[in-house]
This record gives sequence, structure tokens and C-alpha cells, in this order.
Amino acid sequence: MPRKTVVIFLLAVFFVFAALGVANDIMDMAREQPARFFLGSLLGGLFAVCYAYAGITLRGRFWKFFLPALVVHVFVMGALARHYPNLPQPVHMDAVDIARMQGRLSFDGIAITVAVALGYTGFVISSIREARRYGRTRTEMALLETEMTAAREVQQVMLPPAGESFPGYSVESVYKPARQVGGDFFQILPAADRGLFIVFGDVAGKGVPAAMLVSMLVGSIRAIAEETRDPAVMLRKLHDRLIGRISGGFATALAAQIMADGAVTVANAGQLSPYLDGRELELPGALPLGVEGGGQYETHAFALPLASRLTFVSDGVVEAQNQGGELFGFDRARAISTQPASTIADTAVQFGQSDDITVVTIQRRANGDIAFARQDSSTPART
Repeated sequence: MPRKTVVIFLLAVFFVFAALGVANDIMDMAREQPARFFLGSLLGGLFAVCYAYAGITLRGRFWKFFLPALVVHVFVMGALARHYPNLPQPVHMDAVDIARMQGRLSFDGIAITVAVALGYTGFVISSIREARRYGRTRTEMALLETEMTAAREVQQVMLPPAGESFPGYSVESVYKPARQVGGDFFQILPAADRGLFIVFGDVAGKGVPAAMLVSMLVGSIRAIAEETRDPAVMLRKLHDRLIGRISGGFATALAAQIMADGAVTVANAGQLSPYLDGRELELPGALPLGVEGGGQYETHAFALPLASRLTFVSDGVVEAQNQGGELFGFDRARAISTQPASTIADTAVQFGQSDDITVVTIQRRANGDIAFARQDSSTPART
């Protein structure tokens, strides 16, 4: 709530509850001493302001302030009544006494009318201001939702197309961003000799800034792939394009070239190592893309036998967290790494998704062209 609105609201609270102090003088038939009359009205309004401000700032923890403040409030008002007792009730009232009482009661009535009017005006003004702010917020949220939907659609376009064929390989992928748009990315491109080339990674952060960085990286991957399909060269060129462009922006990535005969060459830049038939590959370590001092990446070669499965997972799988705070962890990820990509992703989501989840599986088939199968990249509720 804007500060000016809060001030207007608290002033309205003060005037309304100060009017209650004036009402006490009416009930006492104008016999309150002037000091008690003034201090009682003032303190009544100030304590009410304290209660209201505590409710605004503390919300659900309001009671932590209310209970001790109420004790102080009762004590102070009691002490005030004892120190300034009411004037004695007159046995007989002459014309002067009656005129004095009528003047005092008239003053009390006018004071209550003015105080309530000021309080009501303050409530109306603060309500109007909040209604206008709410309307602006709803409009901005609707616009943001439209932009986020457009960004999500753009990000979907950047995913590898469904139905793409790779001779001798069955490829499945699942992408489940934690928000409308995510920071995970992957590209699967045809390679020489009827093979395929994959770049799989994750940018730092979440939401729109991460999605913008993903867009830049995906565009760079496609451009660099026109020049080379060497995994180490791909990562080095991505590092060069990323470093220094965005303050604090970096990304982990892994690039792999898979030939038709099952020969695999892979380079890693801080990304989780893939699993080969349920076994985590041991890859040379390296700094992520865009980190000062990085840019040097080693390649590792191995064979993908017939019917073997290579599984890539993002850190959203191992970092899935249940309500008890327990992480999904590497052991569970390794245990299910031989399952279909959809099963791995759904298992991590059900455990407790807290980050973008991406899974890509590549299985070498004995023969035949197997279509690339990409699952719906739905956005499940965060836990």
C-alpha cells in the first residue's frame, strides 16, 4: 500500500476513535476534567492508530503486538481516570451550571461530528485510492500475463520440433518449466553421417530474464552449428558470446555429437553428467559458460552400444524437494535414468518441483528411423 494512502487511512482511524473519547464525556454528562478530556481523546486515537498500523505491517502476526499493547492501553486509560477523576455530580444546578453543561455538550457534539466527518472522508479517500491502484494493478497483471503467454509461445517454438527423425535413434524429451517460462534449453540437430548433435543446458536464474538469455543461447547454437558440430568448439564459441554481455549471467551446458555407428564425443561446461544405461558418465570438469577464466573444454569419447540409452537431466530433477525438505537427489535420479523421459520428469514433479525440469533420452536402435517424440511442456504447480 502506498505510504500516502497509509497516512490518510491512519488519520481517519485517529479521528474516528478520538471521537469515542469525546463520547465518553457526553456519557459522563460533561463532568470530565479538561486534561482528562483532551488526553483521553488523544490517547484513544493514538492507540487505535497503533493497532491499525500493526495490522497493516504484521498481518497474521498482529496478535503479537495487540495483546501487550492492549494491556498497556487499559493501564494507561485507568491511570488517567484515577489521576483526573470526574467532577462531582452537583446536587442542585442553577442557570449558570445548566448553561455550562449545555455549552460543553454542544461542544462535544460538534467535536464528534467533525471528527467522524474527517474520519469518514479519510476512509473514502483511501478506499478510492486503493480501488484505483487495484484497477491499475489488474490491468498491468493482465498485460504481463499476455506478455508471459507470448514469451512462452516463443520459447516453445525454440524447442526441437516434434516428429523429427533421426536414423537409428529413438529420441524423447520432456520440458516442464517451473514458471510460465524457464531457463532450461536444449537443441537436437542432425549431424554428419546420419548422426545427431545435442546441446543441453541451464541458465542461471528463472523467469523472463532467464528466458531472454535462453533465446540468445538458442540462436547462437543454431548459428554456430552451421559452422561446426565439434562439442568443445561449440561450447567455447557460446562462452565467448556470453561472457561480459550480461552482468552475472552464466549458463551450464553440455554438447554431444552422436554418430550413426554409436560413437559419441561430448564436452561439458558445468552441466550434470548424462547417464548411460543407468551409470553416470565421468566427464572432465569445467567452468560454466560466461564465467571469467572459463572457455577451455575437453572432449570425452565413448561408444553407445545397440539398445543402450543415454539420458540427460537438468538440475531441476535432482533438486526436486518434497514438503519435508528432502531432495530428490542423485541416487534417485540415477535409479530411474533408464526410464522414459516422461516417467523421469513426472516422478520429479510429483516428488516436489522447485526448478525447471528437462529430460532428454536418446536410445540407439538396431535399425529404422524413429521419430523424435516431445512431450507436452506443461507448467505444473510449484510446491
